[in-house]
Amino acid sequence: MQKGKELISNIDALKAKINKEKIPQHIAIIMDGNGRWAKSKGHDRIFGHQNAIEAVHDTVEGCAEIGVKYLTLYAFSTENWNRPKNEVSALMELLISTIHNEIETLNKNEIRLQAIGDLESLPGNCFNELSNAIKETSKNKRMTLVLALSYSAKWEILKAINQIVDDKKSGLLNDEKVDDKIFSNYLSTANMPDPELMIRTSGEYRISNFLLWQLAYAELKFFDKFWPDFRKKDLYNAIIEYQGRERRFGKISEQIVS
Repeated sequence: MQKGKELISNIDALKAKINKEKIPQHIAIIMDGNGRWAKSKGHDRIFGHQNAIEAVHDTVEGCAEIGVKYLTLYAFSTENWNRPKNEVSALMELLISTIHNEIETLNKNEIRLQAIGDLESLPGNCFNELSNAIKETSKNKRMTLVLALSYSAKWEILKAINQIVDDKKSGLLNDEKVDDKIFSNYLSTANMPDPELMIRTSGEYRISNFLLWQLAYAELKFFDKFWPDFRKKDLYNAIIEYQGRERRFGKISEQIVS
């Protein structure tokens, strides 16, 4: 029991170190290592995905508590379709049940659910459950939880380019040149600020085709631990480290200070 009290105390101490004036408005997370976590414990890979839900709960709760406005979780990439069929099927079933079970909690905590990616490639029952949850939580304003599903940044960028070409031909886009702002408006994150902090677990040091355009100036934080072991204290430590970094955006330190 004492151990639990110490943990809460430590979390409160970490939270107290966070500068409320410098909270990242958008955090993106690559939730990596579920399968390896399960294998290290002698279980099938799906066991890791099942036990990753607690990490999601802790992270969503932690973000909402300190005022993060957008949290994007890389849940399933287009490349993940190439995994063994039994794992993909189990993942889809887990996704359906989790979304269904979380609607009440999301509404209770005023969290809106959205999704990005090639959603039409999802199984019909999964797409329908996701669409229903998005509709049921659409009026919530505290925070937006974004699931990247069947998502690929290259797919997203190519889709935007093709749409721009089509709109130019049809006359819907009359601008002579496509600038940063116009292009961003054609991405699936058009109505969101770009992530300021990107977190990846499992000891891998790459961004794996995730939000390539949007992460251009994000601060990157990598954890060696697998995603099922990620907790609120890890999130807070990442935010504290983020707040201690100097974000120059191509300028020099003296310009930032002035």
